[in-house]
Amino acid sequence: MKTTIGITEENRAAVSGQLAKLLADEFVLYTKTLNAHWNVEGKDFHSMHVFLEEQYNQLQELSDSIAERIRSLGHYAPATLKSFLELTHLTEYSERKNDSIGFITELLEDHNIIIEFIRGNITPFAEDFKDAGTSDFITGLMEGHEKMAWMLRAHLK
Repeated sequence: MKTTIGITEENRAAVSGQLAKLLADEFVLYTKTLNAHWNVEGKDFHSMHVFLEEQYNQLQELSDSIAERIRSLGHYAPATLKSFLELTHLTEYSERKNDSIGFITELLEDHNIIIEFIRGNITPFAEDFKDAGTSDFITGLMEGHEKMAWMLRAHLK
């Protein structure tokens, strides 16, 4: 059945394309956070293990909501590792120690990249593509990432 929600097919396709990139970023960051949760070492292991579990659970929820937003726009969400790696703005892996500082620094950089990408799409989604709903939706995602980034930064003080 055709998606008729007051946004042209061309605009829905453009927005869905940007959301697919965001979904890829979220999934890569989710995987990297899971890696940190599994592999962090040091005197703060337990607290970091628990903290990182909270973060990857939040990222899983964000990923799911983005995929559902893409579907609500009448498009299919990318769902393969290959497609995520082709679409992401993030690097899959960088050299660092398996301590909390190494992981947190890398994860914080990724959150900042995502925040900037989202911020750059808020106005175009609303004004250029006439999709205030998705603009509002990603504003909420950005706020979530800003809070997660703050939590990571607090560990580096």
